[in-house]
Amino acid sequence: MADHYDALETRDPAARERELFAELPEFISGAMISLGWATQLKGIDPGSLNSRAALAKLPLLRKSDLLWMQKSRPPFGEFNRTPSGMAKRLLMSPGPIFEPQGWGDDVWGAARALYAAGARQGHILHNSFAYHLTPGGFMLENGAHALGCAVIPGGVGNTEQQLEAIAHYRPSGYMGTPDFLKILLDTAAKSDKDTSSIKRGLVSGAALPASLRQELSARGVSVQQCYATAEAGVIAYESEVKEGMIVNETIILEIVRPGTGDPVADGEVGEVVVTSFNPDYPMIRLATGDLSAVMTGISPCGRTNTRIKGWMGRADQTTKVKGMFVHPAQVAEIAKRHPELARVRLVVTREAEQDAMTLHAETASADVGLAEAAGATLQSVTKVRGAVKLVAPGSLPNDGKVIADERPVG
Repeated sequence: MADHYDALETRDPAARERELFAELPEFISGAMISLGWATQLKGIDPGSLNSRAALAKLPLLRKSDLLWMQKSRPPFGEFNRTPSGMAKRLLMSPGPIFEPQGWGDDVWGAARALYAAGARQGHILHNSFAYHLTPGGFMLENGAHALGCAVIPGGVGNTEQQLEAIAHYRPSGYMGTPDFLKILLDTAAKSDKDTSSIKRGLVSGAALPASLRQELSARGVSVQQCYATAEAGVIAYESEVKEGMIVNETIILEIVRPGTGDPVADGEVGEVVVTSFNPDYPMIRLATGDLSAVMTGISPCGRTNTRIKGWMGRADQTTKVKGMFVHPAQVAEIAKRHPELARVRLVVTREAEQDAMTLHAETASADVGLAEAAGATLQSVTKVRGAVKLVAPGSLPNDGKVIADERPVG
């Protein structure tokens, strides 16, 4: 058990699936006590939600929808089960989007990610995630406390003060963005402050290119990433083998085609959709707006849950063409109306100082009228005329892009 947080991480995948979907109907039934979820899931029988196929029929809750729902039904759009006055903290993320923190241990599921990154009971961890209004600092601190770790609440900025605290308390681990860890190490080197106690880190909130990971490793700090959102907590995390991100045990994760709620095949890039089992603030088919893809196989570290490739960009590729907004959902609708089309990609360019768009569509069909028919549908759905180019199956990039804006900038 020393290598894993608990036995849940090494369950047979089929057993995990059975147990999650055995729990889901009762969880959703409880969530629907709140007005927000009762409205969102109106007409749904929770007892029928015992499989991925059944879950996939539920509507998505997008962050953009959550924003206006919170404004119309403050403070949380009535998606919370725990009343605001009984929450532990009332938090706020950019948008602004508001989130409650319940009183339970590790309510955001961060302990598992910290354990995978090497944190253990009795360790001292330095936390440089923000504590001001936003949940980041509390999210990781909550998980660290669940493990029995002491936390230095460094927060953002005040680099010199943070270095004083690190030199004095000698933490073994770091929590924060990878960028700020580099700033701390750079500043420490210039000011002759001792940060040598920090040997490992759990980072998030910013890109971790291979070059930065290698630099931090060369300076004595091995870092692993986690992927989290304020609404759902830690969704996935790296283990010591650093081969993809392992989905948290409290999450059901789906990858859907951007602009739709339709799940895609493993390996296909799409939008991350999560259902989290948070009793205070349930999230059911939350569309994160982030792109990723499921990796095949089980992690060499022995954890058996689904792995994803990590953050691969944003799913909301809405753009304006000839003064009209074109949305990924519209492009997906064109493909739905023509079943002969597989992967599609709308490419927006400039020709003769005017906007132009071409729908690239994979198909094995020999129907000579398919391009013309798809072109008519393209204009009908988007209200903008465009060309259609039929291409061979498998020839379009697997990057999750439904709309590629290739117009020059400036």
